[in-house]
Amino acid sequence: MSDQCKTCPSSANCTSDSNQSGSETDKSLMGSLNNIRNVIVVMSGKGGVGKSSVTGLIATSLARRGKKVGVLDADITGPSQPKSFGIDKADIKATEYGIIPPNTELGIKLMSINFFLPNEDDPVVWRGPLLAGAVNQFWGEVDWGDLDYMVVDLPPGTGDVPLTVMQSLPVNGIIIVSSPQDLAFMVVKKAIKMAQKMNIPILGLIENMSYAVCPHCGEKLEIFGENQGEKVARETEVEFLGSLPWDISFNILVDKGNIEDYSSEEVDKIVDKILEKLP
Repeated sequence: MSDQCKTCPSSANCTSDSNQSGSETDKSLMGSLNNIRNVIVVMSGKGGVGKSSVTGLIATSLARRGKKVGVLDADITGPSQPKSFGIDKADIKATEYGIIPPNTELGIKLMSINFFLPNEDDPVVWRGPLLAGAVNQFWGEVDWGDLDYMVVDLPPGTGDVPLTVMQSLPVNGIIIVSSPQDLAFMVVKKAIKMAQKMNIPILGLIENMSYAVCPHCGEKLEIFGENQGEKVARETEVEFLGSLPWDISFNILVDKGNIEDYSSEEVDKIVDKILEKLP
């Protein structure tokens, strides 16, 4: 039993071979058939800017184009991807090649710590090394198979998990997400500087919740303050990928677990720019 298994809330009921004493599972086979061509990391120095929502939207847009996509929910203490994609419970099974990730309606492979918790609102009270270890397991001990793109949803900040992902995964590029507030951009700049210090390409900056559209007159309302995305992108020498609105219809779909039903020209244009930067 691994250290992560010992502290996992569902360890007693887990069916994974790696959690059973005396298991003869060949660890060397785990992840051996994975072929992940591009790893895209979505991060932000600050929470509450919609980073996880942007992760889901990017993955959905890629899947609609016929790409083979996976989402690694690396926000171990605040996982939200299962809820967004409507996978409340998953019958997690393991083979000698790794844990089998559940698939969404569009065929997106998804892995999150929430699949291993008895209840979706149970907390994960782990210290940094265990959090980092869980992320490494999600990368190396999951049977992702053949993927064109893996989109990684990082937790806020520049701590153990972001550092683990940047050092351990073959990251092709990072997408920075922020919102219009001065405070958000101040903290987001820390994430940008972290990526630059680690010499990982930054694909660009997205300003989320940039505006809301009045349902009656169509006027764009800057409800969270004046847009600053383009300005901050210039100051940090990062490409500005675009702005996304605050949309009540999107919020309703996410709450129902139907993020894949949401379509947006703004998202598709942003993904077009991202694909231009990747092989």
